Amino acid sequence: MDCRSGCGACCIAPSITSPIPGMPDGKPAGVRCLHLTLDLLCGLFGRPERPEVCGRFAAAPDICGVDQADAIRLIGWWEKATAA
Repeated sequence: MDCRSGCGACCIAPSITSPIPGMPDGKPAGVRCLHLTLDLLCGLFGRPERPEVCGRFAAAPDICGVDQADAIRLIGWWEKATAA
């Protein structure tokens, strides 16, 4: 599955525990990453300071669902299901 243009759910819904430029403690779930552009693209894409976890993310139907709202719901569910 390819990422949907104009989604950005993976930069909003999950927590990221590794440091991100401008977010040294990462970001909590449900908080928009500072580097998510207005057109919902990663402003760090292709740059060395992009967190490794972001680079490893791969869109998949069970994570991304059918649209952005579905992706935010599903990623939120995965976030809660895998929380320690």
